[in-house]
Amino acid sequence: MKRIFRRVLLSVCIASLAGSGLAGELPRLVTKDGRHALMVDGAPFLMLGGQAHNSSNYPAALKPLWTAAADAGANTVEVPVAWEQIEATEGRFDFSFVDTLVKEARQNKVRLVLLWFGTWKNTSATYSPEWVKFNNQRFPRMLDKEGKDIYCLSPFGEETLKADRKAFVELMKHIKKIDEKQQTVIMVQVENEVGTYNLVRDYGAKAQAAFAQPVPQAVLARKKSPLPGAASGTWSEVYGPYAEEYFHAWAVASYIEEIAKAGRAVYDLPMYVNNALRDPLAPMAPWKDNFASGGPTFDVIDIYKAAAPHIDVAAPDIYMPEWAKVTATVEKFQRPDNALMVPEIGNAENYARYAYLVFGRGGIGFAPFGLDYADYSNFPLGSKLKDKKMAEPFGKVFKVFRPMQRQWAKWAFEGRTYGVAESEERTPQTIEMKGWKATVSFREWQMGEKHFFPNLKDLPADTESPNGGVAIAQIADNEFIIVGQYARVKISGENKRSMYARVEEGYFDASGKWVMERNWNGDQTDYGLNFTGNPVVLKVRLGMY
Repeated sequence: MKRIFRRVLLSVCIASLAGSGLAGELPRLVTKDGRHALMVDGAPFLMLGGQAHNSSNYPAALKPLWTAAADAGANTVEVPVAWEQIEATEGRFDFSFVDTLVKEARQNKVRLVLLWFGTWKNTSATYSPEWVKFNNQRFPRMLDKEGKDIYCLSPFGEETLKADRKAFVELMKHIKKIDEKQQTVIMVQVENEVGTYNLVRDYGAKAQAAFAQPVPQAVLARKKSPLPGAASGTWSEVYGPYAEEYFHAWAVASYIEEIAKAGRAVYDLPMYVNNALRDPLAPMAPWKDNFASGGPTFDVIDIYKAAAPHIDVAAPDIYMPEWAKVTATVEKFQRPDNALMVPEIGNAENYARYAYLVFGRGGIGFAPFGLDYADYSNFPLGSKLKDKKMAEPFGKVFKVFRPMQRQWAKWAFEGRTYGVAESEERTPQTIEMKGWKATVSFREWQMGEKHFFPNLKDLPADTESPNGGVAIAQIADNEFIIVGQYARVKISGENKRSMYARVEEGYFDASGKWVMERNWNGDQTDYGLNFTGNPVVLKVRLGMY
């Protein structure tokens, strides 16, 4: 009996170690049945993130970042680490900022995603060291059709790749040295919003020679031409008018792969690339100087998957506030082979509702950009505000998810979650679940139905602009966790006579146990479940009669 007890105790201890991260398992992205989870400390993790401004990557700028992260309820902060910062002089590395960043993140109990600003940041060489960006002979720029240098470093620059890769490897070595046990850093972005504006591809000699070569078999196996073309052959023969954009995507992705592969060989953290979007609603057409050619736009994700297998995720940076564009972007980037993650989204209030959409659809993370109270506003892409009022709309959402982020990430990985955000048209939306349908409507008073009061012109406060959202987890056949704001939810089943058995308002404690604070009934449920501007968590069970 004692021997059995010891075995049980040992099993419990091992399980506890795995769940706490003490077992040594590094963060990783896992995929099952076309769904994805970011595993941190051995369990699914939901990134409630915030990204610092580009120039907040210095010790003196960190204090307002931590304040903003706390105000927003963030559990993860995304911070740049610039090549020019760690290797101002070639071969001499300074990781003092990284040390400070990791130390202070631990003190503030948040995880980190490091953003490597190397060869490319928003397609440009601005964050590369001076000894790189002002030496075109050694570190060549892309050439246009007339043979003139442009602003962007060439993906065919062998010395550029060698130097960037070396610096990145040194960074990953250092992170491993200082953080392997505590695993404060859970993910790394490789470069930033790559591609090229105003030029579809590099026309330098090496690029021209590569463009004339057959398309690699790995690309052919994944990326089909939008138009009829040859099954194999050169880029032009296979892809016709799309050839130059696709070739540039392959060239940039191949360059990134070399960096990511070398970094992961040293310290194997999950890695991703982010993307300045093309219009997701525009008809598919060859590049016409309307987006950054070569970046991981939705139409070339397959090329990135083929050329850069050490990159886990191609992720959209969303600065298009329109509901139709955000929804289309989410749909195009969420794929069985690509986890949904939004590492940047505008920090204006109207973007906060999209967290419900992303988390409900199984996204692994969501981060408003510029969440650090720096004296800088990126309006009109984001908010005019630079203080706590900017963070508050995201804080309302994050703080209601944070106590249950582990459970939510697990439910999402199991395919149990759903989410919607309010459109500009304010029309109701339906969610088809297993055996049930949720109808979500907006701008509703909590009492009654709209047709009860045909002459009523008053509207609920703070609904002048669309800001509603709902996320639902179906945790059992007839049981749901529902969280939302500025919305009404009604659940019905086809050919089912049902009613609420329980509608409990509450929260999940630190151990994952549900704590009920009150049960809704009567007026609070007669006209659906009505969420105001103060998000709450409901545990709902239906019964049939």
